Amino acid sequence: MTGSERKPRSPCNRPRPLISAAALLAALLPLSLVAQAAPAQGEARTGKQVVQEVCAACHATGAQGAPKIGDKQAWAERASRGLSSLTQNALNGIRNMPPHGGQPSLSDLEIRRAITYMVNESGGHWIEPISKSQPPRERSGEQIVRTQCAKCHQEGVGGAPRIGHREDWIPRMRQGLDAVVRSAINGHGGMPSRGGVANLTDSELRGAVIYMLNQGKGPSK
Repeated sequence: MTGSERKPRSPCNRPRPLISAAALLAALLPLSLVAQAAPAQGEARTGKQVVQEVCAACHATGAQGAPKIGDKQAWAERASRGLSSLTQNALNGIRNMPPHGGQPSLSDLEIRRAITYMVNESGGHWIEPISKSQPPRERSGEQIVRTQCAKCHQEGVGGAPRIGHREDWIPRMRQGLDAVVRSAINGHGGMPSRGGVANLTDSELRGAVIYMLNQGKGPSK
């Protein structure tokens, strides 16, 4: 064998090709997504989610005698019994409704949330129950406005600045956003502290104010 000749390298000794950063990212991304999604699997669904996935099959139209979502009279009578009583009916089943609404996987918390959602969509003002084992998620400004603030701010009841009407908000914003949020926290004029919802956080109130301000309507004509 001459000096210029070389023995072929064994497969174990051959240099390994370098992995590009893009390829490495592509390989790791699915794992990161799984890691982020894992905690969400055990989270209780919101009342709206449960209603859309399960309850609406009957309650959206009033099928089989179910109280129709939006029927204020039907739900006012039921709401007077309280959440605990209505939850027990749903857990055990009542008349044409099977236990757990026909979905055994629904947790007690999810059922309470679904009932609360249907009551609120039918004229009620209940607060959605929170999990005692999981910290509550921060509600979006839109969620808070739709469920609470719109009762006055939609039409300007009692002089409340109307949602999206910038000419209503500009005088209030002269002192800055923090001042408007503090006013919502403490209460102002006919509005009670925290808009009448004691468990609204400062951050949630800020989000609600920003949402109402940014709906984009110009001056009324």
